[in-house]
Amino acid sequence: MIDMKTLDGLVPDALAPKTRKIVLEDYCLPVDIGFHEFEIGRPQRLLVTIEVWVDEESFPADDRAEQAWDYDFLRNEIGRLASARRFNLQETLVREIYTMIAARRGVTALRVASRKPDIYSDCAGVGVELASY
Repeated sequence: MIDMKTLDGLVPDALAPKTRKIVLEDYCLPVDIGFHEFEIGRPQRLLVTIEVWVDEESFPADDRAEQAWDYDFLRNEIGRLASARRFNLQETLVREIYTMIAARRGVTALRVASRKPDIYSDCAGVGVELASY
């Protein structure tokens, strides 16, 4: 087993992390979404991907759980937003998710994407994305 303390100072500055990212990928949710008559009241699968870049202070420097960015928060709050009401547009839901995460401490960049995977048989999905970069 490698003692990480013996490696302190050995990583060249050129290899120091420049960014820190947390990812929640393809979170599958049943969402009452869409403006077509056949969509209303019939929840559809929606895949949500979140990429959150955080500052160094917000990224754990050690192995203590209380230092971690809360994945449960991301998952639970996105689920809560998606089930709180019906949405006509993916854009509206993605904007609400984006705003909720962007307001958190330590966020330096953000990408929120959603897609409906079951709309077209010849496409993997149709969706939208908001990003700060």
